[in-house]
Amino acid sequence: MSNYINVIAIVEGKTEQIFIEKILAPYLGHKNIGIRATQVSKPGQKGGDVRFSRVQRDLEKHLKQRSDTYITTFVDYYGMKEWPGMDLVPWQASPETIAKTINEATKSCVVSLFAEHRAERRFIPFIAVHEFEALFFSDCRILAEQLRIDESVILLDISDLGSPEAINNNPQTAPSKRLDSWCKNEKFLKITTGISVAEQIGIEKMRSKCQLFDRWLKTFEEIQSDAR
Repeated sequence: MSNYINVIAIVEGKTEQIFIEKILAPYLGHKNIGIRATQVSKPGQKGGDVRFSRVQRDLEKHLKQRSDTYITTFVDYYGMKEWPGMDLVPWQASPETIAKTINEATKSCVVSLFAEHRAERRFIPFIAVHEFEALFFSDCRILAEQLRIDESVILLDISDLGSPEAINNNPQTAPSKRLDSWCKNEKFLKITTGISVAEQIGIEKMRSKCQLFDRWLKTFEEIQSDAR
């Protein structure tokens, strides 16, 4: 189909890869958008330490391949190191400001590096603010049921934050750290429990609660619409 577009997502870890391939890909497939994920972390390497120098190699490889594909990133802002724009983010910036600052700097850097591969048109940066796990807070009832805790525990903890994407960026209060604290062994199982939560919540509910995530997907929808 001439109006079908293909997207390659460079992701931080295994859970993000499963999320894209198992949950997001079928959703976007109905919109004539094909997306597949490739993991930047090497086998046996923990996530949370994704550096631009490593992602850059993957970007170059995929931009050099089929010229009709779009390339995107899906990595966490929390724990990010050595990334374009990090030094430009104001103290206590809003999620929107963080995303705009990092994404614009990343886009500028990638375009300057790979202009000959039409990176200006083909590269769509996305940084999960503050973490991928923020999406699990899109429905606190479902999350509480999976964690076997009272929903009020979660609601009270995040009541003053607004959207899931505003959940804090520090070692005690980042989304993943909050999830860990509510688990019996203080370790939230992202690949099993996390994916189950995401499946039950669904992409539409995540989009309604997470503006930055929604905007990322709208970018692909607009590209696909223009390809008709």
